[in-house]
Amino acid sequence: MIAFSNSKINLGLHIINKRDDGFHNLETVFYPIPLNDSLELIPSQNDSINEVGFHSFGLTIDGDISQNLIVKAFHLFAKDLDLKTIDFYLLKNTPMGAGLGGGSSNAAYALKLLNDYFKLNISTIKLKEYAAILGSDCAFFIENKPSFATGRGEVLEPIDVNLKGYFFVLVKPNIHVSTAEAFANVYKRGNEQISLRELIKHPIENWKNLIENDFEKTVFVHHPSIKNLKEKLYENGAIYSSMSGSGASVFGLFKNQIDLKNEFENNFYFSCFL
Repeated sequence: MIAFSNSKINLGLHIINKRDDGFHNLETVFYPIPLNDSLELIPSQNDSINEVGFHSFGLTIDGDISQNLIVKAFHLFAKDLDLKTIDFYLLKNTPMGAGLGGGSSNAAYALKLLNDYFKLNISTIKLKEYAAILGSDCAFFIENKPSFATGRGEVLEPIDVNLKGYFFVLVKPNIHVSTAEAFANVYKRGNEQISLRELIKHPIENWKNLIENDFEKTVFVHHPSIKNLKEKLYENGAIYSSMSGSGASVFGLFKNQIDLKNEFENNFYFSCFL
């Protein structure tokens, strides 16, 4: 079985306050984009129970394999169920440390593949609960529809946002912004604010002056080259540009197709019509 796990962007991101559990309450709009990894599940030659093989190709994935979210997704189910050993094969195309949710998407799609392959009949609601255990934005990728997210990003509501027909450009520099770095001294809005749920209803042409990603205030100070990418997208005609998540990728929305590969030749570059 094979699935194509897509990425997401954040259309605005507000940091509300810090919680007692050390996480932050936020609000954002998740929007799916067709930048995909390929994830395949195949039966293993190993007849054991509750073991998983993981093999990756494409972009290099650093770190201990046991901490990979795909492996964790398998063991999350295996904790409650006896599963025959399987192997996952991942072709990694989505850059990591980009604010695109690539790892979270891989984990969510692993859960969906396991559910289908083993005929577990786990409901969408329950799949979201499992996904939220794995990561704050994992639950979004279960249904994969534009969503207004609150809490840590796991509380989701459908939202009427449609970017169909806009040309999309994504640029990711060779910079890694750690989550800890992004949250350090981040601006916290509190509850006295206009909700992003309302701001997103304005015409896209007005978003530039209304919709913000609060991480930009700190990330741009430490990484001015990321700020420069955003400015360059506006200089080339973007009607809205923003950093996605905690960075380091920046995207622009355009009314017409445009080729900016040469402008961003030393960066990861992806473009498409949404």
